[in-house]
Amino acid sequence: MGLGYCEVAVALLLLLSCSCSFYGDAGDIITPSQPIRDPEAIISAGNMFELGFFGPINSTYRYVGIWYSNISAETQVVWVANRNSPIKDSSGMMTISEDGNLVVLNGKGEVLWSSNVLNGSNQSTAHLTDDGNLVLKSGPDGNPVWQSFQEPTDTYLPKMRLSANARTGKKRLLTSWRNISDPSVGNFTAGINPLGIPEFFIWHDGQPFWRSGPWGGQNFIGIPEMEPSVYLRGFSIQDEGDGTFTLSSIQDPDIRLTYVLTSRGKFTEQYWEKRYWTYDWEAPSTDCDIYGKCGPFGRCDAQNSPICRCLIGFVPKNQDEWNKGIWTSGCARKTSLHCHRIRNGSEVGKEDGFMKLEMMKVPTFALYWSYPSSSEQACKDECLKNCSCVAYSYYKGFGCMAWTGNLIDIQQFSERGADLNIRLAYTEFGNNTIKKVIISMSVIGGATAFFICVFFSWKWMATHREKKVRSEETLSLKTRGNLPENVNEVKLEPLFKLQVLETATNNFDISKKLGQGGFGAVYRGKLPDGQEIAVKRLSRTSGQGLEELMNEVVVISKLQHRNLVRLLGCCVEGEEMMLVYEYMPNKSLDAFLFDSLRKGKLDWERRFNIINGICRGLLYLHRDSRLRIVHRDLKPSNILLDHELNPKISDFGIARIFGGNEANTSRVVGTFGYMAPEYLIEGTFSEKSDVFSFGVLLLQIVSGRRNAHFYGNEHGLSRIGFAWKLWNEGGITAFVDPAISEPCFLVEILRCIHIGLLCVQELAKDRPVVSTIISMLNSEIVDLPTPKKPAFVERQSSSGTESSTQSQMINSVNNVTFSDLHGR
Repeated sequence: MGLGYCEVAVALLLLLSCSCSFYGDAGDIITPSQPIRDPEAIISAGNMFELGFFGPINSTYRYVGIWYSNISAETQVVWVANRNSPIKDSSGMMTISEDGNLVVLNGKGEVLWSSNVLNGSNQSTAHLTDDGNLVLKSGPDGNPVWQSFQEPTDTYLPKMRLSANARTGKKRLLTSWRNISDPSVGNFTAGINPLGIPEFFIWHDGQPFWRSGPWGGQNFIGIPEMEPSVYLRGFSIQDEGDGTFTLSSIQDPDIRLTYVLTSRGKFTEQYWEKRYWTYDWEAPSTDCDIYGKCGPFGRCDAQNSPICRCLIGFVPKNQDEWNKGIWTSGCARKTSLHCHRIRNGSEVGKEDGFMKLEMMKVPTFALYWSYPSSSEQACKDECLKNCSCVAYSYYKGFGCMAWTGNLIDIQQFSERGADLNIRLAYTEFGNNTIKKVIISMSVIGGATAFFICVFFSWKWMATHREKKVRSEETLSLKTRGNLPENVNEVKLEPLFKLQVLETATNNFDISKKLGQGGFGAVYRGKLPDGQEIAVKRLSRTSGQGLEELMNEVVVISKLQHRNLVRLLGCCVEGEEMMLVYEYMPNKSLDAFLFDSLRKGKLDWERRFNIINGICRGLLYLHRDSRLRIVHRDLKPSNILLDHELNPKISDFGIARIFGGNEANTSRVVGTFGYMAPEYLIEGTFSEKSDVFSFGVLLLQIVSGRRNAHFYGNEHGLSRIGFAWKLWNEGGITAFVDPAISEPCFLVEILRCIHIGLLCVQELAKDRPVVSTIISMLNSEIVDLPTPKKPAFVERQSSSGTESSTQSQMINSVNNVTFSDLHGR
């Protein structure tokens, strides 16, 4: 008779198990008799991580690595075994060798990588844990003899431990990939520097590149974002007592979170959100974050231009280099300290004093001073007693830090940080210049409370024109509308007198005029100290401009970022009302991008830097600033360029502060061609509205053409429509500006077009958030989703003119009111 039911079932099960064993994964274990061969893999018991073979983007080589399960290996590999010895075909295998080592072999049986343990066993097994750790155990007792967490590559995972021993110099470090296509050892390493108070460092070819600031017991003092936000949450450094310091973290195991040292030297916090790795935080993020940017006794402030200045009481060591923007030689003390004068036998004079600098990233190589009665006064007294002590800082909850050598890598923050007290000779405190600097620092320190209350001031002065406004008058404003409660009452003192601005602009001469908007005109000027400024002067006949200017005061006074234009002050006298900004010598992006003679200066590397800078500015507005802000009018003319062609987002006249996921307005304002469909038609705006505008802007930067310069009216296609047509026809290279169409950049350029099309998708929910866009731009997200049909494929108006809502003539779309359009 034939086989019974049970026999058939058993046979099928055996066949299925053999099939799975050959084609699928082998559980979470590798043994001498159970290796894995390309393309096989093992998966951790909880389905969190996978170990297998992968090939990087644009590479035919194969490697053995670990990545998060159910996420493509090309997206984010967290550990690589044979990073310096690739397999050149798909014949690779990972197994346990006869001496008990975990090895990677090529098709010829040659060992490309080994765990290199001495006490292995032919009964060894390798086990992949749900923490992402590959553990080699020896013999039946299962004692670990090696683990991948002890030999990390470029990624720090929760529960991993990095360490450094101050006595032996031994360190466990992260090491970057060489580039996104090559996981071999790169130029950057990261880990703990145990000298002085321990810090987290990034090194470039062995030289300091960035540092976290000292570990303050609960946070790194040089990372303002670490407190009170969620960035870098759970990190801590422990003193193991034998000279070893260990960095560890406690994270939610259900969150797929990694910290990656990129091939460009950035340490990034990333988490998996639906389909993408999303950036939460990265360092370095500004020029001031680069280690020792301003040299010894120099202070870096990303909000200043130039960014480097000597500390009070110090002068540049090499003035010629300093004038050229070469600051690494740093500064030297003008007057010797009291102790040094005693030592040299010169006139002793009075004791030294201290100049307090607030919200600082304190210098490197801090010493921890512990006293029975620890207090700020005790810290100061001990520093005065020690002739070698040149600065101290008392950090609440941690104690006294002191410095005895050159003060290197000092940075000014806009919030948090620590107070740094610089030791100066007593004579420096009698210097009028120093007094002025101290006063100006106090003014700058209160600048965020400076600009909010202009509206009532303007109305009061309009009714009292005959009275001159004294600079010491304090004004107040009850803000209204959708502003959050924490900005409802702010104090303001006007900075600039009208006479000063009239002199600076030669009485607002037409030759000084930089541009015109609905609010009025912008003029170039120069202050008595030589600083160049841009003055936005409200037109007396512009009611709309007043509202926008007031909104800009409310919004921008709360913001500080290197990719946002900086507000220096204001002037309110009689009917005159002006805002004063830093001057941007290269004007706006459109002045270069759409000028056939000047666009040659915008090569692809500069354009890509501009794209990234705009993204960083938007990320700050949407997520990292104290207020959540949607710009609503992102376009080339609102992207200003500094002397190095770095971008700064400007014109916050119609920006909005809001707290939810989206908001509605009955008055739609903005620029046709850049407004998202849900905003233009329904009056709904959110972060995704800015993403749409950014997508349009990105496509313009790549193509180098205006809205109206696309594909002719006979086809009726918009700029977006033209890009979409070429994308689907496989001819997207025709979209690229000939000025940048060099073969070596083509892959990156086409990737930007892809990202631009993702940003202009019709439905807001389909568009990526800005943090994801940054990941895409930097190729940390390798596999980009296919874009869906964008909005506004057809041309929106026959005029072809980019225009904005600034008129009294009203139209209606779906019962939503918006104004006729004029240039902004």
